[in-house]
Amino acid sequence: MSTTDDYAIPASVHSATRPMGPPSVLKRWLLADQVAPEGPQSAGSHATPHAWWKVMCLTGVDYFSTLSYLPGIAALAAGALSPLATLFIVVLTLAGMLPMYRRVARESPHGQGSVAMLERLLPFWRGKIFVLVLLGFVATSWIITITLSSADASVHALENPYAPQFLEGHAVGLTVALLLVLGGVFLLGFSEAVVVAIPLVAVFLALNAVVVIAGVAQVVARPEALSAWTSALTAGGGGVGDVLGPALLAFPLLVLGLSGFETGVSMMPLVAAPGRTPAERLAARVRNTRKLLTAAALIMSVYLIATSFLTTVLIPAPAFEDGGQASGRAMAYLAHDLLGNAFGTAYDVSSILILWFAGASAMAGLINIVPRYLPSYGMAPEWGRAVRPVVLVYTALCVIITIGFDADVNAQAGAYATGILAMMVSGALAVSISAARRRQPKAAAAFTVLTLVLLYALVENVIEMPDGIVIAAFFILGIIVVSLVSRVARTTELRADRITFDEAARRFITESLAADGALNLIANRRQAGDPAEYEDKERAQRSLNPLPGSADVLFLEIDVVDPSAFSGTLEVRGVQVDGHRVLRANSAAAPNALAAILLALRDATGVQPHAHFAWSEGNPLGHLLRYLLLGRGDTAPVVREILRENEPDPHRRPYIHVGG
Repeated sequence: MSTTDDYAIPASVHSATRPMGPPSVLKRWLLADQVAPEGPQSAGSHATPHAWWKVMCLTGVDYFSTLSYLPGIAALAAGALSPLATLFIVVLTLAGMLPMYRRVARESPHGQGSVAMLERLLPFWRGKIFVLVLLGFVATSWIITITLSSADASVHALENPYAPQFLEGHAVGLTVALLLVLGGVFLLGFSEAVVVAIPLVAVFLALNAVVVIAGVAQVVARPEALSAWTSALTAGGGGVGDVLGPALLAFPLLVLGLSGFETGVSMMPLVAAPGRTPAERLAARVRNTRKLLTAAALIMSVYLIATSFLTTVLIPAPAFEDGGQASGRAMAYLAHDLLGNAFGTAYDVSSILILWFAGASAMAGLINIVPRYLPSYGMAPEWGRAVRPVVLVYTALCVIITIGFDADVNAQAGAYATGILAMMVSGALAVSISAARRRQPKAAAAFTVLTLVLLYALVENVIEMPDGIVIAAFFILGIIVVSLVSRVARTTELRADRITFDEAARRFITESLAADGALNLIANRRQAGDPAEYEDKERAQRSLNPLPGSADVLFLEIDVVDPSAFSGTLEVRGVQVDGHRVLRANSAAAPNALAAILLALRDATGVQPHAHFAWSEGNPLGHLLRYLLLGRGDTAPVVREILRENEPDPHRRPYIHVGG
């Protein structure tokens, strides 16, 4: 028997790759930063990790920027009851959304968020399609966040009294310019985006604090304004229903201010975490992400209550209407009114910048979550893991959407709300199921209530703005179609990063080479797996194929375990059945695994293997569909095509023999 050092093949062989010329400088730059796939290996980051508070600033450009318009929405929807409606949102934030996303951070610590938690519930193709639908809502919310925020920044710029006259009527052009600059920041790198976000958030929060202080002073100086507000509160009779009704009706609109939580957990791999071991670093990353979520929620809650109260008390109700001076910019109105046009313009500039860069939070979320799934599913090209190419794709898509919607904020509001609320519902559902499975009845009941509350908000939003679900459906359909086309286009890839061989498999290969200096493998789809099956198979192949009677043979079997999966490590095991030596492996598709193993044997031993097959009975089109959906079909011709695609030199390809 051979010793370990005498084996003809190592324990691990890298998958063969098609020979390519040296990459150009442009290609190296485009593919330099790669997002790790979903799963434990995704702990690696495509960018330098940053302190949790710095990453909070990047997520906060979306979350905190809602102060520019959320108080106005609350006042328009709930009138004098706006502070009460806002209080509902604060309670929901601290008692519902924060615990929910803190749990998501713990149970999905590699940045996949609630999508990964729900993916585990459904196996095979059902799970993949379910994830594609969720990613459709993710794309809806985050891409529309980018376009809507840039359009809103343009509105703030054009409504400033000092805005240049030549910009009048050019909202689309200004919005497109802002989108291109945003994309350019991410082409430079994630660290550059963080550097930009920190001062934007700091200055914006500081200016809002100044406006809040000035507003409180004004309320103290004008007690009649406070009296007018309290009178408006009791104008409807003062019943509980009169107070709670308008606040509950406004709730679905205000819940959109919670959009920053999902991006917070999606950027977990980019949060710096100390530790000596991977487990310690992962635990530290979870702790730091929870600090990020908690700090953001507390800061936003204080600002929401203060700004909602002040804008309701100090701004005349007609000013909130469409076309009014406070429409969509209540805090900017107060900044101009209380502190003069100079300070108001500084506030406008800060609002414009943070609204523009609010898209950065969404862009970072897209970069960190979508590439963790689609390339791994074979539903996007491998370059879809690279940051810069996907930034170019997302930026181009945002420009097209902006032009299509004519940079109209209201036209995009329905899709934005639908996407955000669908993501929140999925997160609440995921933690509800998790709590139930862990036998935590109180947590499960609480999160179920949260799920129903968010579902109510989603249904109300769809009823109020049905165009949102239509736009989301187009995103979902687009992702599914592109994903399936990509999956078909990648059918001839080897789908294996490396191939490992256990000791028995290495011994079988070494013995077969020692017997006659060749590698003859009989492909077999295992049925009973008894000695009679292998005897019959070997007898048939020796009579049908050019297999010499004295040739030593090995059997090669692939068990298809999950045809919806795509790539991974092939683990080849050696099994002996009454003297018959069998090489077995599990894979998502038999032909791709067979081709990868044959090329690995060639590369490791220097001998071109001979693989022997029997023709499959049945319709060729049916075989093709079975291969695409189930990983099996008429295996021999598909293996031959995969070998041809991955080895351009015919003289170096493993030999394929088919008889019968």
